[in-house]
Amino acid sequence: EVQLQASGGGLVQAGESLRLSCAASGFDFDDYSIGWFRQAPEKEREGVSCINLNDRHNDVSSYYGDSVKGRFTISSNRHANTVYLQMNNLRPEDTAVYYCAAMSRIFADDCTTTTWGNFAYYGQGTLVTVSS
Repeated sequence: EVQLQASGGGLVQAGESLRLSCAASGFDFDDYSIGWFRQAPEKEREGVSCINLNDRHNDVSSYYGDSVKGRFTISSNRHANTVYLQMNNLRPEDTAVYYCAAMSRIFADDCTTTTWGNFAYYGQGTLVTVSS
C-alpha cells in the first residue's frame, strides 16, 4: 500500500526558508515518481516539483513549476525513504497546504511538468504560511 506523509510546515516570514519532508512507504522509488503539490485557499492544486529516482540506471531527474524555479530544491534520501523540498526565499504567495504524492511509472517513464495529472497517490498535507 502506497503511503505518504508530509511534514515540516510552519509559519515563517517572507525571505525565510523551510524544509518539508515526505516519508514514503509501500513502494519502490524506482517504480514511482514523487512530487510536491500545493493548494492555497480558493485556488486549484498546483504542481510544485517532482523527482525521478532510478537506481537501475544511476539517474536522478527533477522538475519544477515556474513559480518556484530557482527557489525550491527537491532531493531524496533513499535509505530513509524520504523526499525533501527545500524552500528558500519564501514569499507570501507560497502560502498553501503542501502535499507529497506518488506517480506510478506505468503511465509515463518519468514525471515532468506535463505529468502533474498522473499523480494518483496523495498523503496528508502540511501547512506553510508565509507572512509579509
